[in-house]
Amino acid sequence: MTNHGNRFLTRRLPSFFSVTKASALLQDNRSLVTGLAGNEAPVSTIGSLRGRMPHASVVVFATIVAFFSLVPLGFIAWITYDVGWETVKALVFRPRVGELMINTVFLEALTVPLSIVLAVTLAWLTERTDIPFARLWSWLAVAPLAVPAFVHSYAWISLVPGMRGLQSGVFVSVLAYYPFLYLPVAAALRRLDPAIEDAAASLGLGPWRVFFRTILPQLRLAICGGSLLIALHLLSEYGLYVMIRFDTFATAIVDQFQSAYNSPAANMLGGVLVACCLFLLGLEILVRGNERYARVGSGSARPADRRRLGWFAIPAVLLPIAVAVLTLGVPLVTLGRWLYLGGAEIWRLDTVGNAFIQTIILAVAGGVLTTIAAVPMAWLSVRAPGRFQRFLEACHYYVGSLPGVVVALALVTITVRLVLPLYQTFATLTVAYVLLFLPRAMVGLRASIAQAPVELERAAMGLGRTPSQAVRQITMRLAAPGFAASVALVALGITNELTATLMLSPNGVETLSTKFWSLTSEIDYVSAAPYAVMMIILSLPLTLLLYSQSKRTAGQ
Repeated sequence: MTNHGNRFLTRRLPSFFSVTKASALLQDNRSLVTGLAGNEAPVSTIGSLRGRMPHASVVVFATIVAFFSLVPLGFIAWITYDVGWETVKALVFRPRVGELMINTVFLEALTVPLSIVLAVTLAWLTERTDIPFARLWSWLAVAPLAVPAFVHSYAWISLVPGMRGLQSGVFVSVLAYYPFLYLPVAAALRRLDPAIEDAAASLGLGPWRVFFRTILPQLRLAICGGSLLIALHLLSEYGLYVMIRFDTFATAIVDQFQSAYNSPAANMLGGVLVACCLFLLGLEILVRGNERYARVGSGSARPADRRRLGWFAIPAVLLPIAVAVLTLGVPLVTLGRWLYLGGAEIWRLDTVGNAFIQTIILAVAGGVLTTIAAVPMAWLSVRAPGRFQRFLEACHYYVGSLPGVVVALALVTITVRLVLPLYQTFATLTVAYVLLFLPRAMVGLRASIAQAPVELERAAMGLGRTPSQAVRQITMRLAAPGFAASVALVALGITNELTATLMLSPNGVETLSTKFWSLTSEIDYVSAAPYAVMMIILSLPLTLLLYSQSKRTAGQ
């Protein structure tokens, strides 16, 4: 083809496809208008409005989900107004709340820094040194996520019955939650460009100064994100601290709820807990800062050279060995001991099998419904970002930071006061699962939809498909792996969820977590062991998925 022909196609083809696309979209009342090409005027006012608000039906569905996600905050505001300021002062500004606040502050102030030190040290050893069996230690550093936090507590209480109070709470919390920091820090270390470290070393900085002045600042985002996850889990955790008899807001709220349904004291404690969550979110934003962390320049970063440990390799190996023994060895040995003492009799199909089946049903149903609820917002955040869409997205994400006990308390109060027939039904329990795990579904769906080219949707519409058909037949099929991964993530989260299930599950419904909890409350550790084993088995796929995903993000 001649150069003149090439120039002609370059000028005409974009305009041709733009006009074709616009005319095809205007034939369907539900179309996704992105605007006409060039300086052409909109065909109609309706077309102009639809150009600013692509696919209004998707926006409507996303708005409905966002409205429900605001229920916990609305509940707190409603209860505060309903009881009056004098009652609020009497219930909030009292010595008991002060004790709980002191316990929470000390728990956060000790657990989070210790988790940072442990996670960063392990990540450095496994990703940047020639420590023997680095891949094995990397996997074992993530594996504790497969053990629910209250199972960690159960194992240590079985081994050391005298564990009580703040020190025990900090110890078990670090063991249970440090992988939330290890995963992002290790992934960040894999992506760092070692040329920056080489430049710092060439300026005369020693190894320690290079680490603290060039590497550690680049890990700030990973450390802040992981620390926020741990801090929020500490606020919401119930089973771990009840077993070691350490009072937190979550344990106090459940105690109040069990002693008096719809108690104003429990509601006000829930309000304080929400305030703590919002404070942590604001603190993380403040500490994270606005620094730029992207690499500027052409080319690609080379893989980092692993530092030789030399004679220090042997003592360095002792740290991941000790962590693996404490986080995995103790729970597995404890469970093995109880299973041996119980024998085959504790594996009863009428109890263990029933709890397993009910857990699977709730997990699958909750996983599918949660992921479906997240689809409209995930699609909008990728295809039509804007101010209103960002607000809706924030509503979808914030609810995941709230403790399960607050979400459950809000749904209990609303159903008791407004729609009593829905109290303790599958519908209410499913809504709680959707609210709690909506962010998990959003993360996987956004990534999958972003990888589906929007040009394929436009091509399908140019061939006569309606916008909804194009999204359903093209984008959703390409995003199917992400949809399945989101369902798995949510389902496995539901498997280990305790507080909301305890407070909202219908009579006769017993999941693995609630059955395990009822038996351990009766000090029947032998009979509780099979339920703990089944929860670990169901959690292993999630751990493998998180580990492989962290490797994939670093191109490994």
